[in-house]
Amino acid sequence: MSDTTPAVELSLELVSELSAELESSFGPYLAAVAARTARALETCGYSALLVHSGSLLTVFEDDRTYPFEAHAPFKVWVPLGDVPDCFVYFEPGQAPGLLFHRPADFWYKPAEMPRAYWTRHFDILPIADRAAARTHLPQDLSRVAYIGDEFPSLASWGVGAVNPRKLMRHLDYGRAAKTAYELACMREASRLGARGHRAAARAFTEGASEFEIELAFIKACGLREQELPYNPIIALNEGGAVLHYQVLEKRAPSERHSLLIDAGAEFAGYASDITRTHALREGDFATLVQRMDELQQTLCAGLRAGVDWRDVHLRAHALTGKLLREADITTCEADEAVASGITSVFLPHGIGHLLGLEVHDAGGFMESPEGGDIPRPDGHPYLRLTRVLQKGFVVTVEPGIYFIDQLLDAARADARASKINWSRVASLRKFGGIRIEDNVAITDTGCENLTRDAFREIAGA
Repeated sequence: MSDTTPAVELSLELVSELSAELESSFGPYLAAVAARTARALETCGYSALLVHSGSLLTVFEDDRTYPFEAHAPFKVWVPLGDVPDCFVYFEPGQAPGLLFHRPADFWYKPAEMPRAYWTRHFDILPIADRAAARTHLPQDLSRVAYIGDEFPSLASWGVGAVNPRKLMRHLDYGRAAKTAYELACMREASRLGARGHRAAARAFTEGASEFEIELAFIKACGLREQELPYNPIIALNEGGAVLHYQVLEKRAPSERHSLLIDAGAEFAGYASDITRTHALREGDFATLVQRMDELQQTLCAGLRAGVDWRDVHLRAHALTGKLLREADITTCEADEAVASGITSVFLPHGIGHLLGLEVHDAGGFMESPEGGDIPRPDGHPYLRLTRVLQKGFVVTVEPGIYFIDQLLDAARADARASKINWSRVASLRKFGGIRIEDNVAITDTGCENLTRDAFREIAGA
């Protein structure tokens, strides 16, 4: 089967199994969401919850709008992404209601009324606009918490609170542990992302530009760019040293050495976030990529419920220090490289983050639903997750080494300079950097690697 087959076709072999899994698992998922929301509402003193999907934002001095993406707190309830001005209303003990925005319009095609595995769990009503939405809500909203955009007429609705932080914290904390339904969605997002990566790697070997590689990725996923969970990072050569590289050059460079691609797909609102690094030809850099892949798998093998994510991050630095020494990039032992901050020159970012309805999912630092944040380790300001892993957490594991001029220049100017092999760095600089990123679901005894499983599953397709 071609890598460029649209997603709606490429999953035909699995569609029956996936559909049955979504059908059977969404009800228990929604019951769990309702139960934790009911507890949070009672704790925080509210009687009900009203969640807004978000509004279209217009371009300055124009009537065009930016691409729309539904807010994550709305997608917690319904797997809808491109539906502005919809509302979910939940009152404990009752079925949740979906006020579905479907205006009479001939400029744009209104969204079709949803009919899917999840819709039987909701009372769904079409609405023409926000004013119509208000008429379908209880008259008294004084004890209702509202989460979403503060549109102009909201003040007249009489809601009890707008985006109350205490309540939102309670709701966000519980999102980290995924249910069977959510894991099914994330496995499918991983399969789509893996297909995109396979097509992108092929385009790279055939001489494509960064822009053309992105087109290959998108076509293989079967998604529009605005349907992806984030804009793909597609960096040839030195571009791999820019962590969030965003250029997408339309011409291929005269000399090609490497590709770093950080790109994911989305299914039912849930994201995958996958990074791979490719060397154009066999040799020193290809060997270094393989060593980084092995390092990454070593980190994954140590994950299970009860592990402090900060320890995972610090272990990544220890292993990176060892790799740098073995590769003759540094001249000191691993312990000294970590203690002196040399590993942070080559690995300046965090080792990973929570993943789910958002790429960098909510609640990464929370000590408990009630309050308190868990601090980052000293000297590691960019870590996005500090919690102890629990069963059901889905995290990214993304070690890397990069040859970043700004950080190398700073190291060259201080005591770290004598511990770096500068001729070796100069020979590797043209490759930019290496990052290997998998998405893993935590279990009591280990983890399920959603990314590696997806690549294995599509290998024969």
